[in-house]
Amino acid sequence: MKDIVRVTSITQLHQAFGLAKPTHPLISILDVSKWVIGKEWVGVKATSDLYSIALKDASCGLEYGRNSYDFGEGVLIFTAPHQVLMKTKEQSQGEVNGWMLFFHPDLIRNTTLGQNIDHYHFFSYDVHEALHLSDAEQKILTDCINLIDKEIKERIDNHSQRVIVSTLELLLNYSQRFYERQFNTRSAQNKDVVSQFERLLKEYYNSGRFTETGTPSIDFFAEHIHLSANYLSDLLKKETGYSAKDHISNFVVEKAKTLLLSDNDSISGIAYKLGFNYPHYFSRLFKSKTGMTPQEYREIN
Repeated sequence: MKDIVRVTSITQLHQAFGLAKPTHPLISILDVSKWVIGKEWVGVKATSDLYSIALKDASCGLEYGRNSYDFGEGVLIFTAPHQVLMKTKEQSQGEVNGWMLFFHPDLIRNTTLGQNIDHYHFFSYDVHEALHLSDAEQKILTDCINLIDKEIKERIDNHSQRVIVSTLELLLNYSQRFYERQFNTRSAQNKDVVSQFERLLKEYYNSGRFTETGTPSIDFFAEHIHLSANYLSDLLKKETGYSAKDHISNFVVEKAKTLLLSDNDSISGIAYKLGFNYPHYFSRLFKSKTGMTPQEYREIN
């Protein structure tokens, strides 16, 4: 079994693939058409300390997370530090067109983007949840890349970091908008996902698993629906106005209301039935959703 290759810096990335020395230590933009992936890299798992954003216009052969996928059209793929990727086939020069942007977290540390980077959930999406772009959208994002590339190569001065980071943030905000468009255009598929989620949640409760194993995690549903946890939660939020976590909490509270009025069990007993090891956590959730404690709800009704 091959060891996982870990890339810790932009310089190491360039060295690993025989590229020229980077002009900036914390960010780099690569022309995918010039990138050659030899057979020595096929099947090798790699992880890095870097964020990456990649636009590719042809089948690239990539395994990421739980999925292996070949794309036949232009897509945008995001990865965060410490995620594992693996190439599934070789790539010759000119075979794939596009660009790849890599940046180290130190680039955005102590900036607004650094504080908000976790809000861009698509860095944790699976590869089959990539963003499919129109030609106009590709041009907008590529224009941002060209601005960053020019700044990296020509203007390393006291203003460089601010200009680079603000343009990077603009690119991410556009990507957020385009993902929302993608959610909208796939509304019929999304409604099927919502139905699957609700069915799984009911089955989990009816089978007694709340009591046996506790409240289900978002990862539980994501695994059964074959989506990443963040993508599933964002899809639910877009379709229903509630995240996956909110859906689960609301379901628990509705079941709690029924049990409080139809079951003679104690508040602690009901909490245990709903998967809470500590009843005060149940009471806190119930009050946050209803404005009253479970005991107050029982007495009033």
